[in-house]
Order: sequence, then structure tokens, then C-alpha cells
Amino acid sequence: MIKAVRGTRDLLPPETALWNFVESAVRDVFRAYNFQEIRTPIFEPTELFARGVGEDTDVVSKEMYTWEDGERFNDKKIMDEWLRANESDDPSHVQAGRVNVQGSPPFLAKLKELGVQLQVWRGIQVPSGALAGRVEFVAFRPKVSSDAITALIEARKVAKGQYSQDFGNLAILLRLVVPDEAARKSPWVASKDIEIEGFAGNYFSSSQSLTLRPENTAGVVRAYIEHKMWDRGLNKLYYIGPQFRRERPQKGRYRQFYQIGAEVIGPPSAGSESPARDAEVLEMLATLLDRLGITGWNLELNSVGCAQDRAAFNEALRKALEPVVGTMCVDCQRRAVTNPLRVFDCKVPEDQPIIDTLPRISQFLDEGCRKHFEAVQQILTQVGVRFSLNDRLVRGLDYYTRTAFEFTHGALGAQNAILGGGRYDGLSEALGGPAAPGIGFAIGEDRLVMSLQASASGESVLKRPDVYVAALGAGMNGEAARLARELRRHDLVVDLGDENFRLKKSFEAATKAGAKYILIVGENEVKADAFALKNLATGEQVSVPRAQLAQKIQE
Repeated sequence: MIKAVRGTRDLLPPETALWNFVESAVRDVFRAYNFQEIRTPIFEPTELFARGVGEDTDVVSKEMYTWEDGERFNDKKIMDEWLRANESDDPSHVQAGRVNVQGSPPFLAKLKELGVQLQVWRGIQVPSGALAGRVEFVAFRPKVSSDAITALIEARKVAKGQYSQDFGNLAILLRLVVPDEAARKSPWVASKDIEIEGFAGNYFSSSQSLTLRPENTAGVVRAYIEHKMWDRGLNKLYYIGPQFRRERPQKGRYRQFYQIGAEVIGPPSAGSESPARDAEVLEMLATLLDRLGITGWNLELNSVGCAQDRAAFNEALRKALEPVVGTMCVDCQRRAVTNPLRVFDCKVPEDQPIIDTLPRISQFLDEGCRKHFEAVQQILTQVGVRFSLNDRLVRGLDYYTRTAFEFTHGALGAQNAILGGGRYDGLSEALGGPAAPGIGFAIGEDRLVMSLQASASGESVLKRPDVYVAALGAGMNGEAARLARELRRHDLVVDLGDENFRLKKSFEAATKAGAKYILIVGENEVKADAFALKNLATGEQVSVPRAQLAQKIQE
């Protein structure tokens, strides 16, 4: 039996009802705060994450799913260069050894459909000295293959059949053009009417390194730059979708996991660097968790400063770690060299006393960062969002600046973060774009649902059928389906039985589905145009005319 890959899982009913409940509530909240959805590819060039997330982060150095896309054949390039080398100087006259591109648009479209790129007329010097010509179909491929030969033969067959009025008794030569090296290596023996031509040159694009997205902020900022979204002013964007990290699976953590995220990004002139943006995002998240019924959450705040603050802080950290790092875990020893700030992510109990003695970023904030952070706190206090300061809180990705935050919840155990985020004022410039201060967050949807399961279940939010339509007797499936269609037009949830079920089995099926009512559709009911409707909870049964059924079920 083939099973799901370790670190992945299938989401099944009724649990998916809880996921749909979460996503519906999230969309409602985003709509209230004027956020709009963005959808980016699930894989991107690896360079995007190396530059945006940071090459020395655990995500990039250890956790990404990366592969080489392989060399790609550029058939347009080889065709263009082949035509430059072979095309006649005079399109209206044939020249010996040269070609003139021909073909009616309908037939050329058919050729391309078959995988043959050109129809040409080649000039030939005959022994008498006169010029003659012949028709050639030309295909361009990375190598000689049976598929390419078959495509050419099929093209000739179509020409002689469907387009016989154009080609008549003309002989048609088939030509397959491949890179020179591919022609030399080919074992194919050319026949009298299929010519294999090696053409000198490099027609392969370099292989590209691609990565399944381990997070989505870098992709959103890439899209912001690529599509010049600064023309829209301040962008308030959200996304819902899968991310991928090759890490050790544990409670609430998977190799394919789902994130709900949002980004506020735009030019400074649009107010994107204002502390009001940070506070609005945090207040929105508090509203969202309350809306979902998640109680007991805690918002932890810190400021990781600007690039200059972090440079000074990192230097102080390195000096403080030098005499003690040899006694710490292997990850901390590596981080002390590559990215000292990440030492604060360490969860090894034996390292905590050392970490408690290290300098804090709050000691290194410049005046601008300090005032920005104070303004964020002031607005949160004014709107009634509770928070605590945690000067050990850092974010695991290099692009974060100034405000950093996490929402935690006790139901998740030691790894108790539901969501996290922060400000990333320099990320756009790092990716080659204009200045575009931004702030964003990502909610681990797997862990959010796990938190919600402490107070709810998929069963509790699952929308059960309003009515189960039971066809009773031969020939009643069509009548039952017709009635079900009418009821669904009134936004009722309708489940449909089968005429082969006995009445007892229909009742069992309706009860198992959780339907409120069962509706009997038999021959007598169809004739009377009134149907037996039974409340499965109370046992009350009444006969209801067809026109009144929807209203009765909705009561």
C-alpha cells in the first residue's frame, strides 16, 4: 500500500469543515480591513529565497526543497539562426541552395500542432544549369528521436491528404535540424527522404535552480516589484496556501504545511513605514483570534531595530559568545559564526542560562527605531490589545527590521507559536526593487486549527444536510433529483438517496448524514404533488405541497 510521505498528511472530513470555517472567518476579517487576495506560484527561483530570506538562515541552509530544472532547448533560437544561414536574399525568387519560407496560415497552424515548425521551398541547381526547387518540412529538436521523425512523416501525410489541392504530386523532403553534437551522437540512419542536419551553435538555456516556497513573503515582494504594484499606493494583501520545509515532523509541524498570511507594503509616501500600520495588523490579528474563539492567546513584541542597529548588536553578541559558545549545542556554535541573532531561537534547556546573560537588541536601538516601537505600543494600548515585551524574541529570517511579534497559545505545547511576523523595510531593495517598507505575518494554519480543536471540532462546524430526499420505488430517482434541484435553488443543503434503497435504509442513511428532515418521494406523492416530510429529531411527519417545501424546511 502506498502511503502519504512522512511529514505530510491527508485532511479529511469532518476535519476539513474546521479548516473551511477558519478560512471563511479569516477572509471575512481581511475583507473588513480592506485586504485583497494575492496568489503566487508555489515554486520560485532559489535565488529569491537566498537573497530575501538569507543564505545563513536554517530555512535556506537546511530546510528547502530545491532542484535543478535542467537545460532547456531553445527551438526558436535554432530556427532563427538556421533561417539566417539558409534563407534566400530575395523572398520572391528561388536561389540555389537557399530556402524561401512558404505555407498558407491554416496549414502552418496544422504543422505547428504536429510539432513541425517550417514549410520551405529550397532552390536546387539541376545538371542543365537551370534552377528548380522542392518542398521541405523542417522540424527543430534538441536531439534525433522517433517522435520527431514521426511528426515529420505525419505532416507529409496530412499534406498529401487534407491539403492535396496545395501539394498535388510535389515531392516533399523531410528535414530534422538538431544541434551539431546531437547529430554526431545520433545512431539514426537517414533515409532518402528524411535528412538529419546538424547545426552548429549552443541552443540550450542554462539549468535553473527552483525551490518549493518555504515561506511566502519573498514571493509577494517579488510580485510587488515585477508588476510595479507601487502604482497602487499602499498594498494590503493576503494569501492562503501550502508552504514546504524539510524539517523534522512534530506536533503541529509538517513538511507540507499551510499558512495564512498578509503583507502591507508600498512606497514610503503611502504611509507604509508608519507605526500605525504595525498596530493595525496586530489589532486585526487579535480580532481574528477572538472571532475564531481562541482564548488565552498572548502577544509578544520586540523590536529588532534597523540594519545598523543589528550590525552593532551582532558584533556585541559575537564577543559575548566567544568565551562560552564551545559549551553550547552544535546549532548555536554554527549560528554564533553565521547569524548570532539566531542563538535566541535555541530551545536546548542546557543553553538557556548562557542565553539569559547575552546582550539584548533593545540596548542597541537608535532613536528612530525606539520611537517607532514606542508608538506601536501606545496605539495597541489605546485600542485595548494586550501584549507583553520579550527582548529575546527574534524572527528566523534575515529580512525582518524593527517590529517583530508572535502570538502564542498554551494548547500547542513547547512549540507554542500560532503565528509570527514583523516589519521588513529593506526587503524590496534587497530583491532589486524600489524602497517599499512593509509589515506582514504568517499564521501556521495547521497549528491554528490545532488550537481551535481545544474548543471546537470539525463536527461542530460542519454544515449538515437540511433534508435527505429519499426516492421510494422504481422510476423515482428522476423525480427525487428534480425535487432536490428545486430545493437547492433556495440555498438548502440537500442529500439525495437512491430508489434501490428500502425505506429503512433511507432512514438510516439520512440519520447517518445528520439531516434534519427526510423527504419521501414515491409514486403517490408525485401524483399528489405533496410529499411526506419527517423531522428526524422530533418524529413529526407532515404532508407538504411541493410549492411550500422549501419554506417548511427553512422554518
